[in-house]
Order: sequence, then structure tokens, then C-alpha cells
Amino acid sequence: MQDTTTPLYTPVVILGGSLVGLSAALFLSWRGIKPIVIEKHRGSAQHPRAVGFTERTLEHYRATGIADQIPQVAAGMRLRRVRADSLSGTWHEESSWTPGQAEAEPGMPSPVTGAAIAQDKLEPILRQAALAQGADLRQGVEMLSVEHDQHGVLLTVRERDREHSYCIRADYLIAADGADSPVRETLGIARTGVGHLRTLRSVLFRCPEADPFLEKGIQQFSIEQPNFRGFLTSYGDGRWVLMFDDQAYTEADLAGRVRQALGADFAFDILTTGRWELAGRIAQHYSEGRVFLAGDAAHQLPPTRGGFGANTGIDDVWNLAFKLAWVIKGYASPRLLDTYNAERQPIGWLRHQQTFARPDYAQWAGDALKGEALYSNAAMELGQLYRSSAIIGADATLPPAAHPDDWAGQPGTRAPHFWVQQNAQNISTVDLFKHELVLLTEDSRWLAPACAAAAAAGLPFTPQHVGVDVVFDSAKAFAHAFGVPAGGATLVRPDGIVAWRCGHFAPDAIASLTAAMQAIMGNPG
Repeated sequence: MQDTTTPLYTPVVILGGSLVGLSAALFLSWRGIKPIVIEKHRGSAQHPRAVGFTERTLEHYRATGIADQIPQVAAGMRLRRVRADSLSGTWHEESSWTPGQAEAEPGMPSPVTGAAIAQDKLEPILRQAALAQGADLRQGVEMLSVEHDQHGVLLTVRERDREHSYCIRADYLIAADGADSPVRETLGIARTGVGHLRTLRSVLFRCPEADPFLEKGIQQFSIEQPNFRGFLTSYGDGRWVLMFDDQAYTEADLAGRVRQALGADFAFDILTTGRWELAGRIAQHYSEGRVFLAGDAAHQLPPTRGGFGANTGIDDVWNLAFKLAWVIKGYASPRLLDTYNAERQPIGWLRHQQTFARPDYAQWAGDALKGEALYSNAAMELGQLYRSSAIIGADATLPPAAHPDDWAGQPGTRAPHFWVQQNAQNISTVDLFKHELVLLTEDSRWLAPACAAAAAAGLPFTPQHVGVDVVFDSAKAFAHAFGVPAGGATLVRPDGIVAWRCGHFAPDAIASLTAAMQAIMGNPG
């Protein structure tokens, strides 16, 4: 049945209500933009996929107020993998994720530690939080067609249960519709990368007798036997998954493979099975007009110990959400949205290169990435560099990633975490960056010019006078953390990215700040 009434209107429609789409819905609705989410399934997939969520992802969820609902791992915990004859057999050497570098990073570069939670347990938390913020989630609804022009997008969708179709008009579309993204294919956006490498079969099962083996601190097992190779890991909630090369297996064959991997006649229950493609593909661009690709639609990557799959998609929509909110509310020029591709597509490509240069997957990619420079976990998660017209001072001479301590507040990088005092409360510096552009300075001479420049630009703005509004634990801590001497200042965007800094008070402070704010708004001079 076709509904010919006037299309529904929403500022943003999100196609795909899985991990990335739900995160986008939460981030947008928390910023005051109430999207409609279209998801063809009624709930989360039976076979959970992602399980490891990084500090940066948890910082995003901390900002929106749901981090306390997500169990965090112990400080310093990391995913450890060994080569083994079987789970109950002989364990051999432990393998590193980044060869030649220590796995455990010193110190606490974040106020959170990351989480190990199965995707099908995280998604209901995101779903409920997005609904509570006002998002409109429509499950069991599939897209039939999409049109877009300079004025917006028009989706025709259908409720699958009752064959009822209707239209949704939106100013913008976020396509979080998976690796086979119909939206990306409609737009004709090509992808590059190592491409298809293998098709894997996975078996999800419960085995209580296997759980005690996790007490040794190893969570992942590369099973190597004369006639069988597979990868075995636990979701940490009583469920295990075994992955191996796809063939024409019977149910009995699959049970036999599980038994081989366990190495003992343990009792187990198979919950479900599936197939997935081991591939690396990055969209050549992440946006076209008013349509934006996110998650697997933008970057198809296999699961990694660095969390380069799901976490990259969540970072995509964190970056995009504040920009959409600012443009829709009239704070910024639509040109700000061009920086989504400029900032995020190189990150997707960097993570592709890092994934297939490491031993976990290099064996399948051949010598394609031999000699690629490798970056540490902390650099890849908390020290990646953005370059775009909305960031002043991040040029091509800088590396794409570095340890966050090495950056010290470099424009284009995440503002560093330090514990500070504000209103007699102990908070993290990352808690300062939510909805407004923030100025940090020890020099009070910057405050009035910054407020005047922000007011003239119509920007949501908060000045933070270091030593008064926020207090670091020592007189030199701010300068050390943010690379700003006593007379300097820095501007940090709502997504927590340093956008500008100056090392000394400028006599023409209003002009300097106005130029910086115009660039951040998408209006470079």
C-alpha cells in the first residue's frame, strides 16, 4: 500500500540502526537534533560482532551520560592472543598487535579505560538512550529508494510487516547501512584497498567448561593443527566464537570443528552460525552533497585487537554530529560539512593500512603493505591527526598519528586528558568539551576579546580561565599538557579536537580570534 500523503520531515535521517547508526542517533539527539532512524531489522543481530570498545569511544559515551551503564575493563587490560594447539592443549608464544612495541601503555591517557561488551548488549543501551533524547527509531522498516539534490534527500521506505510505504524528506542523510551500502552504490562511490581476501565461517556457542581458561588472562587463541586452523575467542559473557575458512559444512561438521578447537570433549551448545567477508575497502570519499557515509559503508575492515572496525565508525559519527548540529542550528556554514570527508577519510585509510600491515592480517594481504610505519595503540586511538580547513596549524609535515603525550595540544588532535578542579569537583579536561567552542587560557587578557569574537560570530562559546575556572594540579601543568605558554590560548571544538592555539597574547586578539572562529565555522578567509 502506497501512502501518498505529504512526506515526513526530519533534519537528519539515518539509514541503519545498528551500532554506528544508533550512536549517530544518540550523538545528534543529545545535541538537540532529533533524527529519524530507519532499520530493516527488529532488533540486534543474533550473532554479535564487535566486542571491544576503546577509550575514545567511551569518552563519547561519557559525554552523553551513558558510560556508567557500560562495564569498563580494568586499567591496563589489553587483548592478549596466543598460538595454541587447542584451548585445552598446549599454548605456545603470545603474539603482539604492534610488533616491536610494548602492548601496555604507561599512565592513564583517558578518564575511562574502554569496555569489553558484546555488540548485541551495547546496542540496547544506545537504543534506549537515543529514544530518551528524542530520536525517532523505526525498526522493521526498509529503504526502497533514495533521491538527493542540493535541497535535501527523499527516502521512500516500507514497513516490512504490513507492506505500508511512505516518504521521508530530510535535510541530510547519514548512510550507516553496512559494507554493502545501497546508498553508497546508488551514489556510485568507488572503494579502494586490499579488497576481498577470504570468506570465513563462524560458530557462536556456549561452553561453561571453556570459561575457566580465561582466568589465565588470554582471550584469543590462534588454533593451529595439522588439518585445521581457526581463531577462537570469548565474548566474556559465556559465549564463544570460532572462525575458520568457509566450506560446505554440515551441522555435524561444525560441531566437530568446535570440538577440535576446544581440544576436549566438553559439552557445548551451538547458538548460531554465520559467514563474513575478510576484506579491506575504503570509500574514496565519505560524502556527496547532503549524504554522508559512516561505519562499514565508508570503511570495511575486519575485527582487530586495535578496535579499528566498530570504533572507527563511532568516531565518524561523533565528528559528524557536532558539525550537522552547528549547521542546522545556523551557527556554522554548510561548508563545515566538507571537513567531514577531509578529516575522517584519511583516518579510515590509515586504519586500513595499519590493519593489514600487522601480523594478524598481513599474512593474507601478502607484501602489499610491507614496510608500512606502525603506530602504537595509544597513537592510533588517542593520537590521530585531523587536517582540514576548520583546523589552523595542522600541516602536511606532521605525522598522521603519535602518542598523545607527544602532541601536547597540537591543533588537529584530541585535547589531552588531565584531572582538574572545577567548582570544587574533580573532572577530566575532556569533560569540558561538549556543546560549545571552548577557549582555554591562563592569561585573562584573552577572555573579553574571545567573548566579543564569539558573540559577533553567533557561536555557542565558553571561556575557561585556567587557574580560576579550571585548576590544574601545578602551575606548569596546563602549559605542558596543551603546549600553551602563560600568555597563550587555545580553542577546542565541541568534539574535543584542538582547532587553534597561539603561544602569546596577540595585540590584535579580536582579529586573530575572529579569523580562527570563522575557519572553525567553515568560513576560512
